[in-house]
Amino acid sequence: MAYPTVSGFSVKDIRFPTSLEAHGSDAMHTDPDYSCAYVIVHTSDNNLSGHGLTFTTGNGTQIVVAAINGLLRVVKELSWDLETIFSNFGEFWRKLTSDSQMRWLGPEKGVMHLATGALVNAYWDLWAKIEKKPLWKLLVDMSPEQLVNTIDWRYMSDALTKEEAVEMLKKRIPFKERRIEDLKQKGYPVYITSAGWLGYSDEKLCQEALSKGFTRFKAKVGKGVEEDLHRLKVIREEIGPDRILMTDANQVWDVEEAVDWMKKLAEVKPLWIEEPTSPDDIMGHAYISEQLKPYGIGVATGEMCQNRVMFKQFLKSGGMQFCQIDTCRLGGVNENIAVMLMAEKLNIPVCPHAGGVGLCEMVMHLSMFYYCSITDSMENSTEMTEKAIEQWEYPTGSEWQKLFAAGTFKQEY
Repeated sequence: MAYPTVSGFSVKDIRFPTSLEAHGSDAMHTDPDYSCAYVIVHTSDNNLSGHGLTFTTGNGTQIVVAAINGLLRVVKELSWDLETIFSNFGEFWRKLTSDSQMRWLGPEKGVMHLATGALVNAYWDLWAKIEKKPLWKLLVDMSPEQLVNTIDWRYMSDALTKEEAVEMLKKRIPFKERRIEDLKQKGYPVYITSAGWLGYSDEKLCQEALSKGFTRFKAKVGKGVEEDLHRLKVIREEIGPDRILMTDANQVWDVEEAVDWMKKLAEVKPLWIEEPTSPDDIMGHAYISEQLKPYGIGVATGEMCQNRVMFKQFLKSGGMQFCQIDTCRLGGVNENIAVMLMAEKLNIPVCPHAGGVGLCEMVMHLSMFYYCSITDSMENSTEMTEKAIEQWEYPTGSEWQKLFAAGTFKQEY
């Protein structure tokens, strides 16, 4: 197959003023404006480009944009053509994250890793389009050897080796076609968070989600024990005793506070508490998991987990009972595959984080691939419309100009 050549890159700051109606509000992020740093890889074929993004919550998106532009220097100096990148994706990923000066700003964490995720995912989008397949099908159709070759295996061998991963993937091959047919016929189960944002009134909780047929619901907690318990009782009454309810604290508690708080919320029977404390506190999560086990409450985390090395420790320590990979908090599809494989070896179910700009679209591909190719247990795109970019690119978009003119928002730069 003849690959096009890369002709250039565009990096955009896209923002949506979701804070105006408390959409996305939680105990830590009270007024988020859901946004993204958006990357386009242009090619010599005018009809073919790769699109990737990383989710942000408003101010600070410009910093991620600057980081992406910094990584583009590394890509240009490397000067690999697309065929070389796609046949050596693990090595390309390592070179992208290992520039001797840029790596100091991470390494493999924070703003630099958000930038890595956006750029890497744009290349994956481009590869899928070249192959004329949705991303999940591109991944499912790869051989085990091809898949593991997309991963940087550094720092992982004490949890999972490349050879073990190949064997795991080979064992799933006989079940692939049945799983693909399953997806086509039944779809894939999901849960909803937007039914329970912290800033919503009692009247706004769950109603729309129930009418759409959702059976799994997540609610934000952490504002106050009594207020949380009231809201959760409202939700539980609305959804009934048999539907699944999860809770999410978005990092606001100390370790012992998390345990005490969740014991008081146990009567509404939540399946899990998500991000009960600092997302970097692996041992704290392990302690909380142990203390809440008698109450039937698991711990979910990963939305802010910085890289495969931290996931490895969460998985091995017992610090998570539900593994929440994020499509662009980690360094793109490659690193997410690595974490999914580690989680499967350690029998921890993967339930990805989504809910921000582009995340729901991207996470479907990883979930479908996970179901078909990795787990024993149980066409979308990240390309934005031209109209959405014209309206919401920050700060020049037409809708942002209206908000500035009305005094609703103050322009930051």
